[in-house]
Amino acid sequence: MLIAGFPAGAWGTNCYLVAPAAGEECVIIDPGHQAADGVAEAVAKHRLKPVAVVLTHGHIDHVASVVPVCGAHDVPAWIHPADRYMMSDPEKALGRSFGTQLMGELTVGEPSDVHELTDGSVLSLAGMELTVSHAPGHTKGSVTFGLPEAGEVPPVFFSGDLLFAGSIGRTDLPGGDHAEMLESLARVCLPLDDSTVVLSGHGPQTTIGRERASNPYLREVAAGRGSSEAPRRGM
Repeated sequence: MLIAGFPAGAWGTNCYLVAPAAGEECVIIDPGHQAADGVAEAVAKHRLKPVAVVLTHGHIDHVASVVPVCGAHDVPAWIHPADRYMMSDPEKALGRSFGTQLMGELTVGEPSDVHELTDGSVLSLAGMELTVSHAPGHTKGSVTFGLPEAGEVPPVFFSGDLLFAGSIGRTDLPGGDHAEMLESLARVCLPLDDSTVVLSGHGPQTTIGRERASNPYLREVAAGRGSSEAPRRGM
């Protein structure tokens, strides 16, 4: 399996290109602010053919380049219906203005072909099967994507802004809900195998085993408690 990732733009949001191997079809996950050039470079370097863009949620730092990336490769985008409006109205989604300078850099709107994600569905794309889990808390339409173990490659979990190395996503923006975040952590993350590699929306990669042992929020959820406040991570 090939996973090429890079932090994009002003918010350092991780964008991933995932393929069975170099020279094959790929899926692009979360092309955020100023991600188009990085996507193009990764496509050329690994000789990839994009077939879809899939989005963990609708915040502008994860979707800012979805229109140019989908347009350049003539591919659809997939997003949960609860977050779809954010592509066209990012300021409403965050409850604040970006300012004229930054907004002038963004292509706001939907690509020409949009499909909606549902909890528990399996996307068969680029010769791979991505399992979709609805995981509200950071936003109402947050999802994660899971890839099963393949030979010597452990399972991979694209957690978006649900779970980070040592932290979790913020819940103080419109649509955020701390109780929902804790429920999503318990339902989506805790059942995963300790060997599962976690590739999150921000920061370094980790594993479920490492987070189960050291992440204070996941530990408290596992113990049946839950922290009173989430850290301010993500948008």
